[in-house]
Amino acid sequence: MATILNIETSTQVCSVALTSEGQVLEHHENYDGQTHATLLSAYVKSALDYVHSRELKLDAIAVSIGPGSYTGLRIGLSEAKGLAFGLEVPLIGVNTLQLLVVSTMFNHFIDEDELLYVPMIDARRMEVYTAAYNPALEAVIEPQAMILDENSFANILESHKVVFMGNGSTKARDVIKHPNAIFIDGVKPVAVDMLALAEKAFRESRFIDVAYSTPLYLKEFQATTPKKKVL
Repeated sequence: MATILNIETSTQVCSVALTSEGQVLEHHENYDGQTHATLLSAYVKSALDYVHSRELKLDAIAVSIGPGSYTGLRIGLSEAKGLAFGLEVPLIGVNTLQLLVVSTMFNHFIDEDELLYVPMIDARRMEVYTAAYNPALEAVIEPQAMILDENSFANILESHKVVFMGNGSTKARDVIKHPNAIFIDGVKPVAVDMLALAEKAFRESRFIDVAYSTPLYLKEFQATTPKKKVL
């Protein structure tokens, strides 16, 4: 098994986990939001100090590549690229939507046949970043930005129990009223849950380019204009 430093900054959570041989050796998490730029480097340093103090060999850097917050994804990927380049180890990109599904499967047992999983990351207004996966993490609906309404996912809800999770699923609960819809609250992408996906990618040598890889944004960045002060 590989020793991997995992970085997750795609939402308001800032987290780092050092994993090896299927175990979490050290991890740090902060749920306060807007802390990535100030906390991430300190979390990484702590993990690297652990590696050095135990005379471990770091085999790879894994980073959640989105979709999610534009700023958070840029901060996380920039840190991961710098580490991979400086330490001369490969870089692994973990899909944040798949990460939410894995976290749900590991932590919430649902006794239903032919389940489908729909992770949702909040975007603007009634929009979410989403996809649909079967338990083997095969995409039934490809990752996309979607504006939710009462007909969203109607085609799969007719034939499957569908589990919705992630910080965008609160909006979905308000408009999707179907007996096959199952909503699970509190599922957030965190670095400790990257373990299985990162180790699988390492075994299969699925690495991303240290120089040219970019986050999975799913749509173009739209800057907002600050409101003018009224004097």
